Amino acid sequence: MSSLTALEQYQRVTANYWAFTLTDGALRMLVVFHFHQLGYTSLEIAFLFLFYEFFGILTNLYGGWLGARFGLRLTLWLGTWLQIGALLMLIPVADSWPKWWSVAYVMAAQALSGIAKDLNKMSAKSAIKTVVKSNDGDQQLFRWVALLTGSKNALKGVGFFLGGVLLTGLGFNASVGVMAAGLMLAFLVTLGLPADMGQMKRKPKVLSLLSKREGINVLSLARLFLFGARDVWFVVALPVFLETALGWRFWEVGSFMGLWVIGYGIVQGSAPALRRSWGQTSSPGVSAVQFWSALLTAIPALIAIALWRQVADPGLAIVAGLAAFGVVFAMNSSIHSYMVLAYSDSESVSLDVGFYYMANAAGRLLGTLLSGAVFLIGGLQACLWCSSAMVALAWLFSLHLPPPHAVQS
Repeated sequence: MSSLTALEQYQRVTANYWAFTLTDGALRMLVVFHFHQLGYTSLEIAFLFLFYEFFGILTNLYGGWLGARFGLRLTLWLGTWLQIGALLMLIPVADSWPKWWSVAYVMAAQALSGIAKDLNKMSAKSAIKTVVKSNDGDQQLFRWVALLTGSKNALKGVGFFLGGVLLTGLGFNASVGVMAAGLMLAFLVTLGLPADMGQMKRKPKVLSLLSKREGINVLSLARLFLFGARDVWFVVALPVFLETALGWRFWEVGSFMGLWVIGYGIVQGSAPALRRSWGQTSSPGVSAVQFWSALLTAIPALIAIALWRQVADPGLAIVAGLAAFGVVFAMNSSIHSYMVLAYSDSESVSLDVGFYYMANAAGRLLGTLLSGAVFLIGGLQACLWCSSAMVALAWLFSLHLPPPHAVQS
């Protein structure tokens, strides 16, 4: 038995997750910029992330079952070492490789990275419930979720900046090697975690993978379109547009995208305090999901109109518009992340969280593919219109959400 308290267990899981998030954000920028330098089209770059997102879908589904059956320590360790393996795989990648071989090889490495990312995320998010069950209910749960998701996204933004700096200073191959070494150190933080952390007393069957709760199912569908709406412009279209159409340098693009995600993470982590400052003292419910989704629908459409009508400098329209998108999207995401735990119970939390983030990964996969394809056909404006349509679908599905139950221990 571990001598660590539940809070100490959660802190160690979170520290590992933070380190992992830095490498995840940096690797995304490294891959996008490195292969864009080599002359790859936006669609070809999107395909490099295909397995990353596809295997994330499977990982969230089966990873939740693994965590419930064998404990969250196992899933956390698997995630960390798979990411280390993915980074080590990328060290020998060379410019002289044939394009078909480079694409296939990097897709395989990204598959490992996608599995790793979602194992770590599922473990960290599920660990929150084991802490809150011994504390004080809904408001505590919302604060913990907001803190974890906000800090994670802020660090992912730092990772974007780090990726641009590493590519400029060290090059692609040395950068992935340095990140692999850093993640090996982060693994040491997790030593001492109990093997049964988050493990169900009653062993779940494989058929229990598919959620039977209406709230989880509907929220997952809304989540799919919400995150597809972000990645349809964010993953490939935006960095390529900033570099090619506006002439930004790699470190400038990495810095902007990094600052966007950092700001998004700060708003996400501050969501409980922001709601209190607006006089909303209770935990968020279905109406909050619907309100923030409806508000978000308009923003990418307004950015697209501004670019089409040329009412402002394109760089200013994008920076200002995406800043507004980030604030509203952060509130959406923070409330979503709370709601999935509010719909869950602590006994089967990893199953519910795994199912929910399976839908999240499916949305990212859809958004990633559309980001490359739609940008190739219609440019950034078309990606933004597609984003608005996907948020509208998320809002429509949120209209069918039932009220969440009280937090169960």
